[in-house]
Amino acid sequence: MKSKRLLICPLLFLLASPSICLYAQHQRTASLSETETEQVAEAAVYPNERVKLYTKFLDERADKIKDLTHRPKSAQRVLKLDDALQDFTALMDEMGSNLDQYSDRHSDIRKALKSLTEETPHWLNILRVLPGESGFDLARKEAIESGEELADQATRLLHEQDDYFAAHKDEKNQERNDDQIKPNASPSPH
Repeated sequence: MKSKRLLICPLLFLLASPSICLYAQHQRTASLSETETEQVAEAAVYPNERVKLYTKFLDERADKIKDLTHRPKSAQRVLKLDDALQDFTALMDEMGSNLDQYSDRHSDIRKALKSLTEETPHWLNILRVLPGESGFDLARKEAIESGEELADQATRLLHEQDDYFAAHKDEKNQERNDDQIKPNASPSPH
């Protein structure tokens, strides 16, 4: 009985490893330029600014997808659209993760959320009018799903923040930075 278990465990691992590898290959991180990476790093402790940056980057990528849509059909266009759609999806997912973090901290990001909720329908429209082609149809569908999730998340979070800050007026417009000195901390003597 013990020898069967010794054979079964490695066999299960071998059967599971291809699916693990495929899942790991499918996960993609957003491709930010060096300048964009620096801007995000500089805005790391300013949630409103960071959300505004991500919104700007997403808007630029949506415009790129729209521009590619109008190019003549070719294999190169399909590859570029697939890559642009995957990058767009990864960036929306990264934005969603940031929103989760800021929501947990009760960072006041209502100004940036308002802009985000205004932009997401525009992005979704670009994705929906893009006719599906076999080379990028899956990436297009994933981008639409991610865009819908981001739109729902931003709208929900904006309502939650409106309610939260209506009840906690003393915390309005506060940046919830980990690096920030706590309001209850006593001032240091000079």
